[in-house]
Amino acid sequence: MHPFSYAQADHIDGAIASLGASGTKVIAGGTNLIDLIRVGVETPNQLIDINQLPLATVEETAQGVRINALARMSAVADAAIIRDRYPVIAQALLNSASPQLRNMASIGGNLMQRTRCSYFRDQAFPCNKREPGTGCPAIEGENRIHAILGTSRQCIATHPSDLAVALVALDAIVQLRGPDGERSVPIANFHLLPGDTPEQETVLQPGELIVAVEVPASHTAARSHYLKVRDRASYEFALVSAAVGLELNQGIVRSARIALGGVGTKPWRAHQAETVLQGQSINDEILTAAAEAALQRALPRQHNAFKVELAKRTLVRALSTVAQTGERA
Repeated sequence: MHPFSYAQADHIDGAIASLGASGTKVIAGGTNLIDLIRVGVETPNQLIDINQLPLATVEETAQGVRINALARMSAVADAAIIRDRYPVIAQALLNSASPQLRNMASIGGNLMQRTRCSYFRDQAFPCNKREPGTGCPAIEGENRIHAILGTSRQCIATHPSDLAVALVALDAIVQLRGPDGERSVPIANFHLLPGDTPEQETVLQPGELIVAVEVPASHTAARSHYLKVRDRASYEFALVSAAVGLELNQGIVRSARIALGGVGTKPWRAHQAETVLQGQSINDEILTAAAEAALQRALPRQHNAFKVELAKRTLVRALSTVAQTGERA
């Protein structure tokens, strides 16, 4: 294991100042970072423990809810305001990892977690995300779990976060703080497509911290649902997932929010599917059309072509679930 030093930060500005040093990483729950250090993918020179920072609460705001970055996944899923007004977030969190890991893992860390691509994690293989310019063996290799949307010639690794998919569907905002102050980034813009630089995964700048995620209140957030399809019932990453929200008026879609997981190199917002649903009554034909629109740009590989049909069916089922809930409400 690469040797590193360890320090605790007791205030935010101190943590940000420490991040200015090359090779410094922050650690909260550590459920992904420590694993990557153990296999040699991450080799920090210093770890800054930020668990003492006052960033662990879930707060109602005039616009919606603020989920601070050190709030634990289990605590957020259990918060009444999340369960009642943002069910898709609670469901995404409860479908993530194991209860033990959810008790440790932070919201900020969840958004920063790295792909579970086996080629990325195994240093016996080249990987453009790990070592730029070395190649992507997944493109012609074993790619069953890999992405079919947002891929490039350099990388087809999927983004692993369930939570991020739900947040993308709800137009959440990531609040960052760094040496130059605070800035707000729409969650849809926070994660980057691989393009020719797959090693650059987010817009986070050197010295910046995620301090919170703000989610606006809306009718689509209140009537929302997360559906995850995976190889086993628990502690497994998504083959396909769908986060959806609908605002209905007498059976007519006034507004739709759709994001997909397990199929994209980043949490994937399906704007085309939302457009198809707008102003329409919910029926099998329109749901099928929306699903077709969501996957029209898919680029499957040898082993993951099944994801195209699976994603369509998952999306139809998720939308049907929300529509039935809306009718009963």
